[in-house]
Amino acid sequence: MPPALVDSHCHLDFPTFEGELDDVIARAVAAGVTRMVSIATTLAAEPKVRALAEAHAPVLYACGLHPLHVHEEPVPTVEALEAIARHPKMVGIGETGLDYHYSAETKDVQQESLRLHCEAARRTGLPLIIHSRDADEDMARILSEEHAAGKFECVMHCFSSSAKLAEEMLGLGFYLSMSGIATFPKSQELRDIFAAAPLERILVETDSPYLAPKPKRGKRNEPAYTAMTAQVGAEVFGLSTEDFAKATTANFDRLFAKAAAWSQQHLKAA
Repeated sequence: MPPALVDSHCHLDFPTFEGELDDVIARAVAAGVTRMVSIATTLAAEPKVRALAEAHAPVLYACGLHPLHVHEEPVPTVEALEAIARHPKMVGIGETGLDYHYSAETKDVQQESLRLHCEAARRTGLPLIIHSRDADEDMARILSEEHAAGKFECVMHCFSSSAKLAEEMLGLGFYLSMSGIATFPKSQELRDIFAAAPLERILVETDSPYLAPKPKRGKRNEPAYTAMTAQVGAEVFGLSTEDFAKATTANFDRLFAKAAAWSQQHLKAA
């Protein structure tokens, strides 16, 4: 049996998986990916993502307004996110964050949305899931201010930013998530950032259908490929794949405590 892993971030509701989801999830489980968190990037998408989680035992979900979608629908209220968070398989707030690479013109609304999601994370006790691109300074400032105003847990999803931002986020007790980007030949600097981080603050993910790891780069990504990223992660930390899988799974369960409790009650019984 392959070592048990968690794909902490994927997008199973995207059209590329239409009609194939049963097979995609079966391949993930066969590869050792016993759980996967599917992310709703808008509140409008939440009902579909929730239905996927309800229909498939290994799938949990999270919901928030992605920074690239702030121009498409209103910033959600904290109360709306709190209401969604009552679902037993809804385990995280986001993804939210800042993306100035594609949408710097909406940065004021992005920042407003990010702060509201921080408050939702505080109120619900669920971890915040952060997307950050070309916004390191504002990201560090806002998350530091919000954390000082009231603590919350957080993961920097698909981390590929600077060593400085990594250090600042780890200093707040946050987690860094390793994606397929870390497997690319030109990503040595990123691998060095992960190697300098505490192992107990590392998660793995696919962000599928994007960012397939080597040797699947350029193809559609899927949760089964978490195992390929984990192999590289194990090399980065000088561990066996089994020990790296065990560590990152324990990290996921610590951060996503609601997911861990649900899994313990339902998956083992199944």
